[in-house]
Amino acid sequence: MKARIEASPEVEEALREGRPVVALESTLISHGLPRPDNLRVARELEEIVRDEGAVPATVGVVGGVPRVGLGTDEIELLATAEEVAKLSARDLPIAATKGIHGATTVAATAHLAARLGIRLFATGGLGGVHRGARESWDVSADLAALSRTPVAVVCSGVKSILDVPATLEYLETLGVPVVGFGTDRFPGFYLSDSGYSLDWSLDDETQVARLMENLPAVGLERSGLVIANPVSPEDQLDPELHDEALKSGLEALERHGIRGREVTPFLLDHFLKVTGGRSLEVNEKIVGNNARLAARIAVALAKV
Repeated sequence: MKARIEASPEVEEALREGRPVVALESTLISHGLPRPDNLRVARELEEIVRDEGAVPATVGVVGGVPRVGLGTDEIELLATAEEVAKLSARDLPIAATKGIHGATTVAATAHLAARLGIRLFATGGLGGVHRGARESWDVSADLAALSRTPVAVVCSGVKSILDVPATLEYLETLGVPVVGFGTDRFPGFYLSDSGYSLDWSLDDETQVARLMENLPAVGLERSGLVIANPVSPEDQLDPELHDEALKSGLEALERHGIRGREVTPFLLDHFLKVTGGRSLEVNEKIVGNNARLAARIAVALAKV
């Protein structure tokens, strides 16, 4: 089949009228959260975006067709189907050729959103440079995609299972701006502070909207933007419990010889077990907060 991108009528109308739209990824639905929490959270995220005055556009691939603004039945399909591929941007034409269902990563979601002119995207955490990348060359495609995709991604940094300083260095090398929202510390996903500082922070949604307008104004019209939004210290995972889970998880990786794209889902599942489900609660807080902030920025951007 010939590849094409389809937007829902609601998303098409909102874009045509210049109303705020926020893209949401589907890897969280199919691979990031356990059932049945995944379907519940997917619906809650769309509701959060609507409550803030924006239109949610959950992105995924159904029957090989990239869709921006999944319907209720399509979200349920990606949440419950047994065979849903995890698709980065490079995988989209292959999925279209094979006619399969797929959940889009940050790279694929940002790419598809940008193709339709959607400028805000909310997710949990970015992919990044993996520990041991000097030997494995394991660096998420999310980072390179942001260097050429004009979308602002609201996230809570990168998961602490990754190499945080190397990820920040790589983003700098790629020329991707990274700003903290109300903080000068880079968040560590489950933790409000990864231990690394940021050069820049912004105080409110209007400042972020102005920054987004200034990117093309100075010739960076193809650059993405990372908006680092930390979970609050009260809602973060207990740091000692986090460190325990991370240490034992990394040891388990080595013991089982797990590499590549299997690393992140393995460690997330390990965190879930070691923390007695607390990591899932924090994860839900994170994605909800980021969807809310992205919607507010989208509303501010529409006004700017």
